[in-house]
Amino acid sequence: METLKHECGVALIRLLKPLEYYQEKYGTWMYGLNKLYLLMEKQHNRGQEAAGLACVKLQANPGEEYMFRERGLGAGAITEIFNNVHQQYKDLTEEQLHDAEFAKKCLPFAGELYMGHLRYSTTGKSGISYVHPFLRRNNWRAKNLALCGNFNLTNVDEIFAEITEAGQHPRKYADTYIMLEQVGHRLDREVERLYNQCKEEGLKGMDITHAIEDRIDLTNVLKTSSPKWDGGYVICGMTGSGEAFAVRDPWGIRPAFWYQDDEIMVLASERPVIQTVLNISAESIHELMPGQALLVNKKGQLRLAQINKPAVVRPCSFERIYFSRGSDIDIYRERKKLGEMLTEPILSAVGHDIAHTVVSFIPNTAEVAFYGMLQGLDNYLNKQKIKEIEALGHKPDHQELEKILSQRIRSEKVAIKDIKLRTFIAEGNTRNDLAAHVYDITYGSLVPKEDNLVIIDDSIVRGTTLKQSIISILDRLEPKKIVIVSSSPQVRYPDYYGIDMASMEQFIAFKAAIALLEERDMQHVIEYAYRKSKEQLALPKEKMRNYVKEIYAPFTDEEIAEKIADLLTPAGTRAKVQIVYQTLDGLHEACPDHPGDWYFSGDYPTPGGTKQVNKAFINWVEENYQF
Repeated sequence: METLKHECGVALIRLLKPLEYYQEKYGTWMYGLNKLYLLMEKQHNRGQEAAGLACVKLQANPGEEYMFRERGLGAGAITEIFNNVHQQYKDLTEEQLHDAEFAKKCLPFAGELYMGHLRYSTTGKSGISYVHPFLRRNNWRAKNLALCGNFNLTNVDEIFAEITEAGQHPRKYADTYIMLEQVGHRLDREVERLYNQCKEEGLKGMDITHAIEDRIDLTNVLKTSSPKWDGGYVICGMTGSGEAFAVRDPWGIRPAFWYQDDEIMVLASERPVIQTVLNISAESIHELMPGQALLVNKKGQLRLAQINKPAVVRPCSFERIYFSRGSDIDIYRERKKLGEMLTEPILSAVGHDIAHTVVSFIPNTAEVAFYGMLQGLDNYLNKQKIKEIEALGHKPDHQELEKILSQRIRSEKVAIKDIKLRTFIAEGNTRNDLAAHVYDITYGSLVPKEDNLVIIDDSIVRGTTLKQSIISILDRLEPKKIVIVSSSPQVRYPDYYGIDMASMEQFIAFKAAIALLEERDMQHVIEYAYRKSKEQLALPKEKMRNYVKEIYAPFTDEEIAEKIADLLTPAGTRAKVQIVYQTLDGLHEACPDHPGDWYFSGDYPTPGGTKQVNKAFINWVEENYQF
């Protein structure tokens, strides 16, 4: 029901044959460019705010451009940047357009190495200067660097201080620029090391250039620039001389997958997009492992290197619940399991009255969890039918059997989002009235005053859409009870690794816990958590604890869920409203390989996350309380 904003998506392509090969086999030398477009469009869910692409041409002569970039802003940025690239070919003859040799020599973006990026900002910094890929230019081809990533660092302040003390002067105080400077600085040093080595060997002129480009080792560059990065990241880069790399954080927070055959190497943020774009099986695609880098040299040779030692591996569970495409074989299975595991609490919420319960889902991303929920309810109903037949105690006649076997789980398409409607008015009652009409309901989909209505969602973060729109419009159907089901646990803590989670005071779970503390005159809990958070500010981040957990500790999950329902139920709602949440144990059972649950548990995978959540809580208390 609420849109969460994911930081970014990445795509990297290295063609392993000459452009003439693709022209002959596929009818176009633009094979790589076309595949990049598809990889980006298939990951469009990961970035609606901006997009960019970069290209390196491997065989350019001195005086010819060899590194190209195009960037655009807005929801239509992918279409815009590829249109801009193709506009540069519009005056070509048909013969020129299909001449791979001519393209290599004369046309921009006719290269062997491509990199694409989709951006969804979580920093509030916008504008074309913040759109990836970022470029660091130099007269030495090997020192040119293009960088893009799916990431967020928690310790930009520490890294900024460190590199400025070393004499560098980053142009902007932003994690991308700082990473660019760090990697670029170490790339410079690597090239200079090789330059001195070549001079000692007696090499001169272009022989030195070629030798440097043949010998450059990006593992040295990454091992010396990345160890201090605290956060979730997949960083992709390429140099003007044709080196390419992708490196993943040592906690495995952000995902990346890669594939190689004799024609192409591809890396992307999601596995099924590679499957779809290249028409290959899931088994042939590899996951980039935590702390690992994929490196492709100028000759097109691929290798893997362990850049940073793997930490306690905590891949992001929200990737599985919400962000990554549900068409991935494992994610589909996991989302169904998340829905199925809610069977018992749903049955309890409706008093096991299946005959008078209608089930549905909002939004579309919750559809797979809905199928799992249906499966769980079907299994329950089948067991009930067996019990009823066995309880008859005699050979049942046709009418008795038909009465039992005709029982069904009642599922309907109850709510539909009106995608034409935009809540463009920023504030006031008018905006609330608009928001209340974003969803249409299917009249007649349940029996008024008799049926319960169960609606499943993938997550409830702020709860604003529920309060402003969903509950009120569902209440028009006059259900006896509305049960909102979340396939994820209660979202209690901000994310600092790339997902646009709300600030502390906007979390409905946090609001509910604070409301309970105030109602029960337990403000001392808030003060204790504040004092303990404040006391450890001088400690190294590695020694900090998450004291915000104390806010939730006095209450059961059910108590907080009940208070959330109370806070989100609009005045005048006739139906009773209950909210049912997935449990942490349920999440771990459904997604066993992705234990990164800090949004729900407060157990941050890196010290920087713990430091940030304490700072956010301190700021909130100081704005709202006088202790």
